[in-house]
Order: sequence, then C-alpha cells, then structure tokens
Amino acid sequence: MGRAHEVRKAAMEKTAAVKSKLYAKFGKEIYMAAKTGGPDPDSNLTLKRIIERAKQNQVPADVIKRNIEKTKSGVGEDYIPVRYEGFGPGGSTLIVECLTDNVNRTFGEVRACFTKTGGNLGVQNSVSYQYKYCAYVSFSGLTEDEALTALMDNECEVEDLQVDEDVLMVIGAPSDLDHILESLKSVGKELEFYNDSVVWLPSSTIDIDEEAMRKFRHFLAMTDDIDDVQEVYHNVNLPEEE
Repeated sequence: MGRAHEVRKAAMEKTAAVKSKLYAKFGKEIYMAAKTGGPDPDSNLTLKRIIERAKQNQVPADVIKRNIEKTKSGVGEDYIPVRYEGFGPGGSTLIVECLTDNVNRTFGEVRACFTKTGGNLGVQNSVSYQYKYCAYVSFSGLTEDEALTALMDNECEVEDLQVDEDVLMVIGAPSDLDHILESLKSVGKELEFYNDSVVWLPSSTIDIDEEAMRKFRHFLAMTDDIDDVQEVYHNVNLPEEE
C-alpha cells in the first residue's frame, strides 16, 4: 500500500480515537444530567445546555438520544464525580475532573500521569485555592456595550467582562451560568459560543521552559487517553498553536 496509505490510515485512526473520546465524554455528561434532573431538556436546563454543547461539537444525535434513553430504561452506570489536584512539570498546577464508576482505577491512572511526568498528586485543596470556580462564557456576535446592556437589563450579576478582539468573556457565579446565557441570547442576534460552562480558572498563569513543556504536553496526552477524565485545568500559558 505504501507510505502514503499508512499515513492516511494513522490519521484516520487518530481522528476516530478523538471522536470516540469526545462522544464518551458528552455521553457521560448527558446521562448524568438526565438521571439527576430528568430526561426532558425543556424542564432540565443543565441537560439542555449540555445537549447544545454536544451539538456544537458535532456529537451525533443518536449518541445524545441513547444516553438519555438509558435513564428512562433504568439500565445504566452510576458515575461518581471525582477531582484530583497536583503539581506538574515546571511548577505548573493541575486540576483533573473525572466521572468514574471505579474510583480506585481512576485514581491509579491519574496518579500515573503525574508520576511519569515528574509531578506529584496532591491532596484536596492543595491546588484549587489558586483557582476560581466560576461560570465562564466566551462568545462573539455582540459588542462590549451590547453585552453589558443585555446583562444589566436582565439583572444578571457578573464578576467580570473581558474583551479580546471580537471575543467576549463573561465570568460569574457558577449558579448564574444559565442566567448569563439567556441574558446574552435575549438580544436576538446570532451568537457563536466557544465556551459556556462552569470551570476552574487559575488566578495567574506561568510560562515554562521547553523541557517542562514537553513533559506537560505528555501529561495532557496521557490524561486524554483516560476515559474517565472529563476536563483538565491548568495554569500554563500554551503556545498559540495549542
């Protein structure tokens, strides 16, 4: 078949693996949201928001439907949310959020990511105190004045509004995420959302040297291969291409 065929095959396999990881991640979130708040998106705002995010990430409708149907049938897994904190290469800090049906397995896999890249898994709150747990919405389609007016008109309290060229970033309390989104959408313009979730934002970020960056990227690649890992938050300034 030749070298070109092998390159194309490897690229296709990599793409398939990325999609599989993405579908599994959203599948768990959809399942847990539907199980906790009910399978009807119209009455379960958390589920509705996750479905919207899944569609934005091109998750197939059958993946969404299948994970909602699990809750209706009563047949499905019980996932437990767990958070791990630690110190990575170059003085970096990391928060790894997981959904798992086997805490012992997940703990061992996440710990290995830290130890194999020269880091250390910390205890609870060893890192998170340097982060802010908040609603974070980044989007384009409104000017700063339009966004501020929409938020104020809807009596939506936000902690910060930042602008980077045409992208606006709104930060608020975790419980205000839906209110922030609905306030922005009330303007009636077509908006493009890049992030609309509750996240851990670092209070400050750092630059690390080339060797530490190599190890850091390896850490991210390793955690990406763990099915139970949902999100990884960190304080590292990644190069633009990242």
